[in-house]
Amino acid sequence: MPTFQYEALNSVGQTVKGTLDAGTNEEAAAKVRAMGNFPTKVKERAAKRGKGPSAAAAQAKPTRRRKVGAVPTKLLTQFTRQLATLVDAGLPILRSLRILEQQQKPGPMRMAVRMVAEDVESGVTLSDAMARHEKVFNPLYSNMVRAGELGGVLDVILGRLADFLETSQALKKKVQGAMIYPVMVISFAMLMVTGIMIFVIPAFKKIFHNMGKELPFMTQSLIDLSNWIVSYGWAVIFLSPVLIWLLFKAIRMSPTGRFAVDRMKLMIPVIGQVISKTGVERFCRTLGTLLSAGVPILEALHITRETAGNAVFARALGKVREGIREGESFADPLRQSRIVEPMVVNMIDVGEETGELDKMLEKVADTYAEEVSVLVSSMVSLLEPLMVITLGGIVGYIVVSLFLPMIAMLKAMQGQG
Repeated sequence: MPTFQYEALNSVGQTVKGTLDAGTNEEAAAKVRAMGNFPTKVKERAAKRGKGPSAAAAQAKPTRRRKVGAVPTKLLTQFTRQLATLVDAGLPILRSLRILEQQQKPGPMRMAVRMVAEDVESGVTLSDAMARHEKVFNPLYSNMVRAGELGGVLDVILGRLADFLETSQALKKKVQGAMIYPVMVISFAMLMVTGIMIFVIPAFKKIFHNMGKELPFMTQSLIDLSNWIVSYGWAVIFLSPVLIWLLFKAIRMSPTGRFAVDRMKLMIPVIGQVISKTGVERFCRTLGTLLSAGVPILEALHITRETAGNAVFARALGKVREGIREGESFADPLRQSRIVEPMVVNMIDVGEETGELDKMLEKVADTYAEEVSVLVSSMVSLLEPLMVITLGGIVGYIVVSLFLPMIAMLKAMQGQG
């Protein structure tokens, strides 16, 4: 009978390892659960071989496989939905993967599916094969697939994963789509004003110079600004966003810097609210999806923390996990972290008491998704008049500054007449 190595979480969330004899992976996982543990990894141990040419070949280092880059979320969502449908129809995993491989266009997604299929064909579990390509299948994805394999409900889990990806992508597109309009308007306005400063103002500068009179303060300040932009200011204007982005990237390379930058983002008026509510929606939906798949809460919190996308939320979820490990409820350490509103804590508290924490987290995520949508729409509606007023003020300042010397010149000519 084959021997299996396993890793599991015990009743207090500690990792335990060991070996046992079983006929299949499913039987080994069932034995681990019978011990009161939740299996996170079950793998057949390779049999020991004698020392010879074949043994030397077996002990040789495996060939380093090519790493697959990230793929669009849309492709991953389609693949997940199709795989769930094929598995639900009763097709074996390997055959389902081969079918989906042929449907993919040449690119990272097709390569990832091919490599996963090859690993599955060699005896590796689907979750372990996916975990080897973290840029395609993140820890949330591979751990949910593992829970589906061990629980015998892979088709259900894949369906929930597809729903999760579709909902998250829809919210992300809504936020990005709302920000495209103001960003495009601001960028066009900067180009237009810079063009006026470089090509139009110098022409008026020659006219004013020939007048031989002292210019009004507004006109002189406009000409000074034009001179600065023509000399080297244009480079400052166009390189500043890139330099600021690179600076933030450098700061975020350290954990402390990443936390400081993410904390600062949450303090930005209006935009900080969008980031905060999006973060709450993301961690509630992720955690609720994992719990509904049967993943233990400590392991689910660990995965949620790793995929939070914001260092402030990640640190708070880490404290929540430690509090639960020490015997506290979910709501108490979350309340102390102060990253969510009291309403969220109360709903989670009720979910714990009723034993429906996963459903309550999904409701919180849906509520916050709607709030983010409304907040983004309101922000865009507020930005439109602000941008019109700002652009009107800039254009008005330029026009008035250019006409003031001409008005003074006309008055002087009328006085002479």
